[in-house]
Amino acid sequence: MIVAFSVTPLGVGEEVGAYVADAVRIVRESGLPNRTDAMFTSIEGEWDEVMDVVKRAVAAVEARAPRVSVVLKADIRPGVTDGLASKVATVERHLNG
Repeated sequence: MIVAFSVTPLGVGEEVGAYVADAVRIVRESGLPNRTDAMFTSIEGEWDEVMDVVKRAVAAVEARAPRVSVVLKADIRPGVTDGLASKVATVERHLNG
């Protein structure tokens, strides 16, 4: 499965980069395939392991912020691996084809 999620601290002002970095650090240290862009962090793995990482990433932000907003989107497709790379490769193939 692939989960794309965004964790936003609320009530901390406009500068949230350090809070977001706390969440991304948890994801990167998980060892699961992941990718971060301007809006979301995507992580790939089995349900329990991915959701555990998301929960810990949210907790890292929650530890420093009075309120946290989470947006999560999941692609649950058993048997598919390397979806983070293969989905993008498919689109690129169509763009270049």
